[in-house]
Amino acid sequence: MSRDTYEGVAGPEDAGLRLDVFLAGQIEDASRSYLQKLIKQGNVTVNGASAARPSRTMAEGDAVGVTLPPPPTIELEPEPIPIERLHEDADVVVVNKPAGLVVHPAPGNERGTLVNALLHHCPDFTRPGEDPIRPGIVHRLDKDTSGVMVVAKSQRAFLSLCQQAREHTFDRRYLALTEGNFKQDRLRIEAPVGRSLADRKRMSVTSVAGRDAVTHVEVLERFRIATYVTVTLETGRTHQIRVHLRYSGHPVLGDPVYGVADFRRWPGGPESRKALEALRGQALHATLLGFEHPATGERMTFTAPPPEDFQAALEALRGEARLPGG
Repeated sequence: MSRDTYEGVAGPEDAGLRLDVFLAGQIEDASRSYLQKLIKQGNVTVNGASAARPSRTMAEGDAVGVTLPPPPTIELEPEPIPIERLHEDADVVVVNKPAGLVVHPAPGNERGTLVNALLHHCPDFTRPGEDPIRPGIVHRLDKDTSGVMVVAKSQRAFLSLCQQAREHTFDRRYLALTEGNFKQDRLRIEAPVGRSLADRKRMSVTSVAGRDAVTHVEVLERFRIATYVTVTLETGRTHQIRVHLRYSGHPVLGDPVYGVADFRRWPGGPESRKALEALRGQALHATLLGFEHPATGERMTFTAPPPEDFQAALEALRGEARLPGG
């Protein structure tokens, strides 16, 4: 089997990051420990030279190349990973996924995923779908995004939910902490999203092979240098919210790829800086999901509040100066 490769160039926002931290933000679903192993094995180059140290400091313009070995054959095993189930019946299970939990196995994350947890907690999980590594998965949340997800337990549920996802009939609402302040109280972002031409591991707003994407943003609270917003989707492109918010000039706080993840130079107060540094992932939470039940046709809606680290950051921002109208 041929090996896959990654090539990318560090931007100004990447300067000062460790090499393994930089790569963890570039290569989707690859764990930091897995990337550290690749670096030590000589599978990573910086500016054409082998990089043997995961702690190597990145500089703007550094060209990084990674040779990714072919993924090993993965045997799915049940694992007793704690998960919060909001609803479960014979066809679907709705969970509140924590930040840091990968949805399905991938290189470097062969175990410890949501799929492994469901195999343990749901004995009647029939592993529906065509991909044996992603049974029942009809939509995803990024590893470091928390919130409500539905997983199909039966084949009829899988087919129905896939159709709903294709037709964009899911109701989805997210909460996010973003950098800076929006001028408008409500904003409609319509911009095509596709693979970045400069970095194929990232998504970007692009007219070249980009797919139509529409995101609605509403301001909930304004702070001196941040904004608390709610986001709803008309479409569901990969990384759409994170890409569109970056495109708007207000990236998600804690986002290592498209936003602000290094708070050492955070211009806010010490309390907000401390709380933001404690975030387990980007400050983006899927707070609401609605869909039509595959068996009954009933419209079902589920909600979950943001995790504690998100709420602590929000409270810290509230404790600092708030702008009028926020």
